[in-house]
Amino acid sequence: MKVIFWVSLFLLFYTYLGYGMLLFFLVKFKGKRKIPAPAPDSEVPKVTFLVAAYNESHWIKEKFRNSLELDYPAEKLELLFVTDGSDDDTPDQLRALSQDTSIRVLVEHQPERRGKIAAVHRVMPKVNSPIVIYSDANTLLNTQAIRNIVRHYQVPEVGAVAGEKRILQEEKEEASSSGEGFYWKYESQLKKWDAQLYSVVGAAGELFSIRTDLYENIPNDTIIEDFYLTLRIAQKGYRVQYEDQAYAMETASASVKEELKRKIRIAAGGLQAIYRLAPLLNIFRYGWLSFQYISHRVLRWTLAPLALITLFISNLALLSTGSLFYQITLAGQVLFYLAALLGWLLEKRKLRSKALFIPYYFCIMNYAVYRGLFRILGGRQSVLWERAQRKV
Repeated sequence: MKVIFWVSLFLLFYTYLGYGMLLFFLVKFKGKRKIPAPAPDSEVPKVTFLVAAYNESHWIKEKFRNSLELDYPAEKLELLFVTDGSDDDTPDQLRALSQDTSIRVLVEHQPERRGKIAAVHRVMPKVNSPIVIYSDANTLLNTQAIRNIVRHYQVPEVGAVAGEKRILQEEKEEASSSGEGFYWKYESQLKKWDAQLYSVVGAAGELFSIRTDLYENIPNDTIIEDFYLTLRIAQKGYRVQYEDQAYAMETASASVKEELKRKIRIAAGGLQAIYRLAPLLNIFRYGWLSFQYISHRVLRWTLAPLALITLFISNLALLSTGSLFYQITLAGQVLFYLAALLGWLLEKRKLRSKALFIPYYFCIMNYAVYRGLFRILGGRQSVLWERAQRKV
C-alpha cells in the first residue's frame, strides 16, 4: 500500500505541477529559441485562412468582420469558409458578406453533415497557398495573428504553429469561466515552454497553422483532428512552434455542465489519439517529443485520473499504521474533495466563490476522462461536434 500511495502521489504531482517545474528549469538551462521577426509585405508567403462553421449564424458576421481586419497583404490572403451541414442562414450570410471585399473569399457549403474533418478534407484540394491557418467560427483573433504565425515558417524545421487560446472573463466569474480561464492560462504557459524545449505536443483548433504540403487525410472518425494532425506532423520530424502573440479569444462555456460536454469529447479523442499514435510512446525513437507527449498529454488522459482513486484508497488503508503523516494527507484529500463538492453546490445555485472553482474544475476534468473512456470503449462518441453553449 505504501508503494501504491507514493507512486500515485508522484504521478499526480508530476502530471499537474512537476512537469511544469521541470520544463521551467530545462528551458532556463537550454536557453530560449530565437524567433524570426515578421518579414516585409513583399516577402511574406500566400496564406489561406480556413474556417469550418456549423450553424454559426449568431457568430459568423462578427467572425467575418474580424477576418477582414487581420493585418496581412490582401493580395496574399484568401478566406475559405466551409459550412457543411449548416441548416440555418450561415451560408447565406457568408455569401452576402463576401460580395464586397478586396480579399478573395470562397464559401463552400453542402447540405450533408459528416463532421469537421470530413469538411476540411473536402476543401483542402482548393488550397493553393504554402501555409494554411485554421480557426473556429466562434473565436476572434488579434489583428497581428497571421503575421506572427507566418514568421515561424522562416525556420525550415517548423511544420506547424499553434496559436494561443484566451478565455474572455467577466469581473464576476462563474465556475465555468474562472476554471476554464485558469486552466488555459496554465496550459498556455506549458505550451510556451514546450516549444522552447523542442515542440508543442498538439495544437488547439481555435487557432493553428500548418505547411499545406504536410497536410494528410487523417481518418474521418478522428475526434480531435487538430491535436492528431499536428502530432502527426511532429512525428515526421518537424517541430510545432507556439506563438502567444497570435491568439483566439472566445467566451467561456455557459456553465460547467456545458464545459463538461467539451471535456468528455476531448478526453475520448485524446484516448483515441493515444491508441493511434502508439509509436510516439517510444522515447528511444522520438526522444524529446516522446518525453513531452507522455508528460504533458498521455499521463493526463491515462494514469493521473486513476492515481486519484488509488491515492485515496491506499491512504485510507495506511491509516492503520497510526502515522500522523498519512492522517494529514487523507485530511487534505477529504478537504479538497469537500471544497469541490461545495463548489458544485454553489454553482448549481448560481453563487460564486473563486476559492472553490479550481478544485471543482479539476475534479470535472478528471471525471470527464472516465466518461470519455466509457464512450470510446462503447463506440458511442460521435465525430460530430455536440455544441456546448457559450456565454454571449
